[in-house]
Amino acid sequence: MLRLLSIAFLSSLMVGAVPAMAQSVTQSVAPASPAAAHPARPTPPTRDPHTPGYVTAKELPDGTNPPADTDGNFIIGSTHNPAPEMSVQPGVPQGTVSEFVMQSADSKLYPGIAREPDTFGTPDPADPAKLIMTTSHPAAYTRRVEVYVPKQYVPGTAAPFIVGTDGPDRALFTALDNLIAEHKVPVMIAISISNGSGDAQGSERGLEYDTMSGRYAEFVEKEVLPLVETKFHVKLTADPDGRATMGGSSGGSCALIMAWYHPEWYHRVLTYSGTYVNQQWPHNAESPHGAWEFHEHLIPDSPAKPLRLWMEVGDRDLFNPNVMRDNMHDWVVANEDMAKVLAAKGYHYQFVFARNAGHTDHAVKQQTLAEALEYLWQGYPIAGTKH
Repeated sequence: MLRLLSIAFLSSLMVGAVPAMAQSVTQSVAPASPAAAHPARPTPPTRDPHTPGYVTAKELPDGTNPPADTDGNFIIGSTHNPAPEMSVQPGVPQGTVSEFVMQSADSKLYPGIAREPDTFGTPDPADPAKLIMTTSHPAAYTRRVEVYVPKQYVPGTAAPFIVGTDGPDRALFTALDNLIAEHKVPVMIAISISNGSGDAQGSERGLEYDTMSGRYAEFVEKEVLPLVETKFHVKLTADPDGRATMGGSSGGSCALIMAWYHPEWYHRVLTYSGTYVNQQWPHNAESPHGAWEFHEHLIPDSPAKPLRLWMEVGDRDLFNPNVMRDNMHDWVVANEDMAKVLAAKGYHYQFVFARNAGHTDHAVKQQTLAEALEYLWQGYPIAGTKH
């Protein structure tokens, strides 16, 4: 009740506010003038990890990460220094990073859409949790795909791999160089896929990342992975325990969506500031509240799936009452509730609440990504260790 009252109070302070960052849901009706299109963006409120209704979490010494072999909820301090694995280290073998471009005209699953600039959706008068979008239309796009192949990869062998959203992720590639050399993660391939542009409802990115279905995972499986194998002469494992997804914001919710709807393909998920909120478009009666359904209904009401998850949220993560006024656009509450239902269902998960951190915070990622990857791959065979 205290949490709901605090949300209501914050909503009253932020009526008509524009999202704090581009990842958030579209805000209001089309503006009357250019000045009205870009009002000042308020800073999201700083949340206390000990707020009533949040999960009970262990507070760690400032500057430290949770143990990589431990499930549960953790609070990390306000100092976020990069882990050693986030820098190129002398003598560590470096993988090869290559790139190719995909055209929308070649995709059967995502031929392309876009929302007109400076236009927004409006809430359905009959259902404020449903957004009406009339300015989205077919549009072409291109996307970049970067592929990291570690130096230790043996040609012809089936390699584990991780799929990342929102495009090239050199931080991931550097971390893998070091973690593989330290025998903390398996010798794996990384595939970073750019989105089809735009953000939120009516955009190609929103369609790909916020849709509650197996469609994006099917796009990756049918249209991306075969190209990776052909272009770079690698073999990707079919074992779901050797396949991971990762992403931030809507890319994070997309990472879980991939594994949730296709657990026969993916068992491991890593998310920063996951957009587990009501941002799906077009409306789907089977999941009317979009990714908010994960903690509202899907996880609590379904048998546990064979998934391992690492999640993070910042104390200044997004809070966006927006025109829908549906109380389903608080990123901190969404991630806290995710931790709560995952624990109740007995999932292997690690949840990190980061102090002094914004949405998909770069410094937090520099501090935590290496530990997160090590946690994510717990239980998977790693050559040269007893991991």
